[in-house]
Amino acid sequence: MTPETQQPKKGQSPCIPAGYRSGIITAITVILGFSLLFLRSWVFELPGEWTSSSVVAAVLLFGAIVLELMALWRSLQPEDEIPSEYRVTLRWFLVSISTLLLSLIIAAFSYAQVKE
Repeated sequence: MTPETQQPKKGQSPCIPAGYRSGIITAITVILGFSLLFLRSWVFELPGEWTSSSVVAAVLLFGAIVLELMALWRSLQPEDEIPSEYRVTLRWFLVSISTLLLSLIIAAFSYAQVKE
């Protein structure tokens, strides 16, 4: 972006600083890539029987991936340069990371039960 596009015009809300948008897009895609790889290994490659806790972990993981995709879609919209829209996108991303973390914790306990 050029400095002229960074300055808000009369009656227009300010834009987020340069680099913020590309940073959040990169962060979302890295977490999304990890989530998809973990989904592949957890659902398709891990040996053992499915338990109720592993089903809950898989459902939460799927939900986290959907939330990450929504955050990525929001971050790619031109309106995401408006600070209020950007904050909403960050909230989507925070919820997706929290859901992913909860899923990983449940998956770890579920796998520990299988190993016994």
